Amino acid sequence: MPRDKNAFQALRIFFTGVGGQGTLLATRLVGEAALEQGLPAAISEIHGMAQRGGVVESSVVVGDVFSPTIADGEADTLIAFEPLEALRALPKCHAKSLVISTTLPIIPFTVATGRQSYPEIATINELIRANVEYLIWVDANELARKAGSEKSANVVVVGALAGTETLPIEEISWQAALKKIIPDRMLEANQLAFRLGYEMSHGKQR
Repeated sequence: MPRDKNAFQALRIFFTGVGGQGTLLATRLVGEAALEQGLPAAISEIHGMAQRGGVVESSVVVGDVFSPTIADGEADTLIAFEPLEALRALPKCHAKSLVISTTLPIIPFTVATGRQSYPEIATINELIRANVEYLIWVDANELARKAGSEKSANVVVVGALAGTETLPIEEISWQAALKKIIPDRMLEANQLAFRLGYEMSHGKQR
């Protein structure tokens, strides 16, 4: 689903995850890569209860859009770092949206204590696919382990976003953003994580 760089106007990307997954770092990475490419970008961060393992939401709007706020039905792309959070954020999407989600459930406190149940992944898959045009599942934790750092799962997902080519951002700009945001001691593992995410989504049917 590559975009014509000359025809690109805007892309609204909504991020959701659980505290500790690096949702905000991933958000900044996408925004920084867009700026490196010379594209207008605005970031909105909603920390939620990040310090308590609660939901963290953020957004990046790239292109000719004045506000970084994404209302229901406006997200062109949904990036989710947890399957159930992908489902919960589905109202942000529209019929042509792309959803990229990790596959590893993080059991909420309410489920762990028996007050609620966690849906089957197959059910989550069916519900999302019925409402958007594209869905990519990413085994980000496994790819992060292959890259040498389990903490780089968020960067795997950013790589998967890059691989879809929905954003007209070149490799050099992604790499510049990684170097700017990731500490030197962790850069090599994160560069590999990005590459693995990119390769798993690039050119594949969605």
